[in-house]
Amino acid sequence: MMGEAKLRAVCVLVFAFSAQPVFAAPPVTPVMPAVSANNNPGPSLQVLHWWTSAGERKAVGVLINKLAEQNIQWRDFAIPGGAGIGAGKVLKSMVLAGHAPEVTQLNGVIFGEWADLGLLLELDTVATQGNWQKLLFPTAWSLLNNHGHVVAAPLGIHRINNLYYNIAVFNRLGLRPPRSWDEFDQVAAKLKQAGITPLAQSSESWQVATLFETLVLAESGPAYYRELFVDLSPRAFADARLLHALKRLRNLKQVMQLPVRERAWTEIAHQLADGEAGMFIMGDWAKGDFNAWGLSADQQFGCAAVPGTADYHLYSIDTLAMFADDYSHQPAQEVLAQIAMSPAVQSDYNKFKGAIPVWRSPDTSKMDSCSLNSWRTFSKGAAFQAPSLVHRMATDETTKDAIVAELRRFFVDDQISEAEVQRKLASIARALSRTGKVE
Repeated sequence: MMGEAKLRAVCVLVFAFSAQPVFAAPPVTPVMPAVSANNNPGPSLQVLHWWTSAGERKAVGVLINKLAEQNIQWRDFAIPGGAGIGAGKVLKSMVLAGHAPEVTQLNGVIFGEWADLGLLLELDTVATQGNWQKLLFPTAWSLLNNHGHVVAAPLGIHRINNLYYNIAVFNRLGLRPPRSWDEFDQVAAKLKQAGITPLAQSSESWQVATLFETLVLAESGPAYYRELFVDLSPRAFADARLLHALKRLRNLKQVMQLPVRERAWTEIAHQLADGEAGMFIMGDWAKGDFNAWGLSADQQFGCAAVPGTADYHLYSIDTLAMFADDYSHQPAQEVLAQIAMSPAVQSDYNKFKGAIPVWRSPDTSKMDSCSLNSWRTFSKGAAFQAPSLVHRMATDETTKDAIVAELRRFFVDDQISEAEVQRKLASIARALSRTGKVE
């Protein structure tokens, strides 16, 4: 059982990060148990995650099959919902009830906070034996470490600042992927004239904020981006570059299908795949679904960097964390951590997921042009990398949620001015920054 002091700390963590009531978990997606050669079922691990789209399910299948080879059953607990919003609430509810899953998908800085409560299994031995520090990109290695201990197993690195385009539509209209915003405006005008929605987009909060953080990177580069979303500098929130990014977000609505409705990202991706829309800005998990639908990069769809971001990598890193509990599942959990970092899984998982391996020197032979470009850009180092705000790489959950909510209100309500929302965002940063002081 969880100690009283630890339970109080978990309650603080849960309610600090959850503005809405925790809802009941949806039904678990059934997965056939792994069975050994003598027909005796082996150990099992319940895995909570939000990988539910076509490409994501194929990627999960790689992990399930590799675990089954070790006679370990993956008990799937998939919570639908983009950006893991629902899964995060279910996880907190389960931990409070004393029924934490053995494994959970956790992205970004938040798993350090779970680790600070002493709830996560430390994977130091697995990491040392697997030579993780040498194999991993420094950014990935740093993310996994919490006060000198490895507290998660890495799977892949997503690039978020991608602009996808329908090749058949572009060829028919004689268009080329835009490299600047002036070119983007020209392409959008020609698509609109042809009766095609220039830019596919949902009004769902996390999707709006994902578009916006990409626009901030295009406007400013990684240094200012980090000052804004990692340091929460009030000076950065008062900067004219933020105002310019807000104006571009507002102006982009004119090349979207109006009214912009709240729809799942997979529905928006289908608009591009079906030729209803010419372009789509989204993380490379979208590429995983395009592939799962039978489409290929450089054939049916193209993948370019969002204008102004060709040299930069706006990233999110997939990781699995293990809850310690009574340590009875530790052997199976450590096997899963080893599997996650194995060459075969790094290659196959990320091929289906649309991401790139966390290894510094992966097998590039199976990468398409989009993945190769992502890997080369990320390999340039931290000065060219920007941690995603929306996907938990930049700051804590409370700050992320407050900024995302404000951006969504601005996006759906044209009566809110750019200057007004900039002032509100600056107030959020001032209230929630580490120092709490105006610089």
